[in-house]
Amino acid sequence: MNDGVYTAEITMTGGTGKAHILSPAEITVTGGEMTAKFEWSSPKYDMMIVGGESFYPVNESGNSVFEIPVYTLDEPLSVQAETIAMSEPHLIDYEIVFGEVTASGASGAAAPAPGQGFSPVPLLIAAGAAAVCAGIAAIVIVKKRKK
Repeated sequence: MNDGVYTAEITMTGGTGKAHILSPAEITVTGGEMTAKFEWSSPKYDMMIVGGESFYPVNESGNSVFEIPVYTLDEPLSVQAETIAMSEPHLIDYEIVFGEVTASGASGAAAPAPGQGFSPVPLLIAAGAAAVCAGIAAIVIVKKRKK
């Protein structure tokens, strides 16, 4: 993806279902590297572990927010998140799946979803239909002039 800020719809599995990451998540691409900003529905998460590396909230109040490096949007992201909502901190396994990606900003133009790209087929169909219509119109005009 080109450098810029995007949003990605996400779904997640794991945990008890009481807390979740808000969707869509913000994806920032800089120099070809992606970072996802995940905001939990709770302020009770104090650490996330991704690929064996620990990450801590980037905010001090409100729901817990983490900025996590992401290497692909085509595969689920396995994470562990530590919650302090119980009597003792607990690490909980989650899997985050990325869905539709949309470019942020004024245009709001949609970026291709993971694993998808531009397809010329709809344009070719439209061009073929336009050519057929033009041909029919030409035949009708010629027949009317002969009368």
